[in-house]
This record gives sequence, C-alpha cells and structure tokens, in this order.
Amino acid sequence: MITRSKLVEQLRDYQIRSQHKCPALTVFSPKPLLSTWTDVAVAFCWALIFILLLISSYITLYLKHYWASSAIVCLGIFVPIRLRIARQSLARKRDRRLLLPLSM
Repeated sequence: MITRSKLVEQLRDYQIRSQHKCPALTVFSPKPLLSTWTDVAVAFCWALIFILLLISSYITLYLKHYWASSAIVCLGIFVPIRLRIARQSLARKRDRRLLLPLSM
C-alpha cells in the first residue's frame, strides 16, 4: 500500500536527483544521492583512488610485474563493487525506515 509519507519521500528523492550537477560522481559515492558538498568530496576522493589504481596497474604492466598488476586490477574492480554494495545497503535502510511499525 502506498502511503503519503512514501510518496513524499519519493518526490523528495526525485527532486534531489534532478538537481545533480555531477551525475558521473554517483558511481563513486557510497551514498545513493549526492546531497551535500561532503558527499561530493568523498565521491571525488574515491574517483581519484580508482584513477590512481588504474594508472599504477598500467605502469606495473609496462614494467612487466604481472602479479602486482593483477593484484592492483583486482583492487580496482573491488572499489566500485564495494561502493555499490554500500549504496544498496543505505537504500535498504532508508526503505526499511519508511515502513510502518507492526504496532500501528
């Protein structure tokens, strides 16, 4: 059943999403929505870490250190996956908070 509070929350989420000035950074954000400047800064730091891992893997491949390069590539794959898991868990917590308690 759709409640009024859930509709208000969905409208608020839609309005916040429509105000995004940097949607590419949402991939590197641990939160589903970039609502404050600290969220943008955290997403930018994660993006820099990902770029540094990518560049260092290219350098280690150039220097023919294949094991080190494969380890760095695995870390580079792990970073966006971990951030996506964090976003999904925060979204689940937000949805759970919107549900009515059983006593009501």
